[in-house]
Amino acid sequence: MGHSQLCRQGYGLRDTTLTLSVVAIAVGMTACASELPARSDHTDKASLFRPTATIEDIMRWMVDPAADALWDAVVTVGTVDGIKTTQPETDDDWRALRRHAITLIEATNLLLINGRRVAGAESHSELPGVDLEPGEIELLVADDRETWMRLVHELHDAGVGVLDAVVATDVDELLVAGDQLDLACENCHSVYWYPGYGGRPDDVP
Repeated sequence: MGHSQLCRQGYGLRDTTLTLSVVAIAVGMTACASELPARSDHTDKASLFRPTATIEDIMRWMVDPAADALWDAVVTVGTVDGIKTTQPETDDDWRALRRHAITLIEATNLLLINGRRVAGAESHSELPGVDLEPGEIELLVADDRETWMRLVHELHDAGVGVLDAVVATDVDELLVAGDQLDLACENCHSVYWYPGYGGRPDDVP
């Protein structure tokens, strides 16, 4: 048998050995995979989030300051010197408004996390007989989660409208979007904060 034939046979043996090794590895990996616990597609949602702040906290410290900054971005007042309008002009002005808009938008997602309390034990109605107590609000939210989600989504979408106006640096659109934001706030407040002075959940369009 010649040298070249031996070499060809040698390569053939190595090819066969390599093929068998790959098969063995593949079989081994399949066996290992079958021994691993099955991954559940249903993740325990309660373990994903650890809500600390209450809904009242998020409204007071995130949504309200952001909304106020957006509403106050364009102000027209009458003075002894005539009408004076203040509006965003510099890049820094628009960047600040963008930060507020994004804060408001993403805060709405925090409002929808299950297990978040409406308010702390020390919180009470500031206007008894007008504002609902936190416990009453919590019952409304729990009894009709669908309405709560819809109204929060309306607030989110109104915030997106404000953000679009800010990104476009369009003062006129910012005013229009600000009105829509105010409407979204009132729609929710009239259901969950002072329902005697607005619509009940079934009355909200």
